[in-house]
Amino acid sequence: MTADLQKELSLTFALRQQNVERLSELVQAVSDPGSPRYGKYLTLEDVAELVRPSPLTFRTVQKWLLAAGAQNCHSVTTRDFLTCWLSVRQAELLLSGAEFHRYVGGPGEIHVIRSPRPYQLPKALAPHVDFVGGLHRFPPTSSLRQRPEPQVSGTVGLHLGVTPSVIRQRYNLTAQDVGSGTTNNSQACAQFLEQYFHDSDLAEFMRLFGGNFAHQASVARVVGQQGRGRAGIEASLDVEYLMSAGANISTWVYSSPGRHESQEPFLQWLLVLSNESALPHVHTVSYGDDEDSLSSAYIQRVNTEFMKAAARGLTLLFASGDSGAGCWSVSGRHQFRPSFPASSPYVTTVGGTSFQNPFRVTNEIVDYISGGGFSNVFPQPSYQEEAVAQFLSSSPHVPPSSYFNASGRAYPDVAALSDGYWVVSNSVPIPWVSGTSASTPVFGGLLSLINEHRILSGRPPLGFLNPRLYKQRGAGLFDVTHGCHESCLNEEVQGQGFCSGPGWDPVTGWGTPNFPALLKTLINP
Repeated sequence: MTADLQKELSLTFALRQQNVERLSELVQAVSDPGSPRYGKYLTLEDVAELVRPSPLTFRTVQKWLLAAGAQNCHSVTTRDFLTCWLSVRQAELLLSGAEFHRYVGGPGEIHVIRSPRPYQLPKALAPHVDFVGGLHRFPPTSSLRQRPEPQVSGTVGLHLGVTPSVIRQRYNLTAQDVGSGTTNNSQACAQFLEQYFHDSDLAEFMRLFGGNFAHQASVARVVGQQGRGRAGIEASLDVEYLMSAGANISTWVYSSPGRHESQEPFLQWLLVLSNESALPHVHTVSYGDDEDSLSSAYIQRVNTEFMKAAARGLTLLFASGDSGAGCWSVSGRHQFRPSFPASSPYVTTVGGTSFQNPFRVTNEIVDYISGGGFSNVFPQPSYQEEAVAQFLSSSPHVPPSSYFNASGRAYPDVAALSDGYWVVSNSVPIPWVSGTSASTPVFGGLLSLINEHRILSGRPPLGFLNPRLYKQRGAGLFDVTHGCHESCLNEEVQGQGFCSGPGWDPVTGWGTPNFPALLKTLINP
């Protein structure tokens, strides 16, 4: 239905940044172990100095907004976003073509205000604004699934699903592999679904499953609104496994429900990153969208936001997605369908695996849902060219070349178990929960433990991991070499996407963590 013209909207204007090329050179310098600047990260203030829009841009946009009647405009430290309140009528006059409607949908009957039609910026403004946020994009939905329980015969030495102790056993953690409680190390997960986690669920989860390792039973800090609603499985899963893999490390949760109905949660999180000078070192995010559903301006700008985080030494981990290679039809021809932010060259993307025997802690094979493939937007970063070339030339099962862009950024970079987890949500233990939303916090928690060692020995945190990961050719990881993920159900590929093999592959990346070996390879400079 058409939105009430008096209704207030919060819109975010992404202002054109300066020196983006220089920023990308600095990311390279601070993230490449071979560089003299390795680990010498920038502060938020340094980043602001670099990318802050020109005074002309800032003045032009501000003047335009004030003339349109915008109220309460506020910016961030880096000055490259401006968020203002406008009525629907003012916004429609300001952005020609936009037409706001109220939508109600999703599991929690979410109310959002969006414009189904594209907007145009006045000519004089186009060079100063990358995009306007809070117009088109709907809140994401979760792809987490609860799978049917596998059938089992004989029960000696079996585990009945993945719990913290199964993860700690598989990835070779000892009871000593926990945070020391003496550093200012911290980790975070960010949630953009209309979901909450409950402290009481976390406490119950740790009571049931946290008995054999030191841990924290509550979250150190919640940034954003935590409503009073029912807990969501995704929100519970993220927190419970980040805090049991990265055990005894201070944990923040970025939560965005309870927001105003015109705000876009993912964008709100990026604004917080650009406005806080002290942030957790590792962020795990279980969120993704089809790359083709986003405008190029939006994707490029969000990618620059990830560059800003990388320059500051933040490790951003994104789930690779739960649809394998994906599939969509472009003018009658099938193609794989990459996911973003998984496809950004400035984040570390985590795929998913299953146990070869679902009831034993055995070696891992591909979880067929594990998202992976090649970006249609971002060219292949230099750090991965060699690994990708080797995969394409040696894999016996490469799909036809018309299905993917072989010169694009390839993902994932790493993987972890994504199948058959136990989660406590709304006080109830729930079995067989699966998705790369499970593998991502697990990998993140282990990186936090490695940061703990680095900080204790006076070294900087790991920061943006990919250049180092590829240079070390996956040292410290278990290589996953069996299995393929899903894709288009047609004659030509018959539901099969890429297949894993020795070394890096676009299904499980370099593989899953062997903690002591990974610590050894990542502890020094």
